[in-house]
Amino acid sequence: MPKFLALDYGSKRTGIAVTDDSKIIASGLTTVYTKELFSFLTAYFKSNDVTDIILGEPKRLDGTPTDSSEGVEVLRKKLEQTYGKPVHMVDERFTSKMAFQTMIDSGLKKKQRQNKALVDEISATIILQSFMDSQRF
Repeated sequence: MPKFLALDYGSKRTGIAVTDDSKIIASGLTTVYTKELFSFLTAYFKSNDVTDIILGEPKRLDGTPTDSSEGVEVLRKKLEQTYGKPVHMVDERFTSKMAFQTMIDSGLKKKQRQNKALVDEISATIILQSFMDSQRF
């Protein structure tokens, strides 16, 4: 069954999340070093049916682009050209704070909450769930 895959892109690391086969639940998959992103995605797409890519779109509080917005747009175009899949942009404001709060609420100890890779993975999950929620209405 086809899935959606979401990316929380960063200059060092990229968090990745996927849906279940029914496209109901978003789950964190992993975090990879950004320089290894395309080799990871190529291998993942060979063994998994992904129809759409969801990409977190960085914005300031007032909705204007951030310093990293241009790099994310370049990534969006490269993803579309490389994989031929639709790439949907989703506002990623507050996802890192929401991810951190999720870690607190789930009872993770302070040392575990300092794991930035886990924050990126949870952020990707929040981006993906936000996209799926918007598609239902």
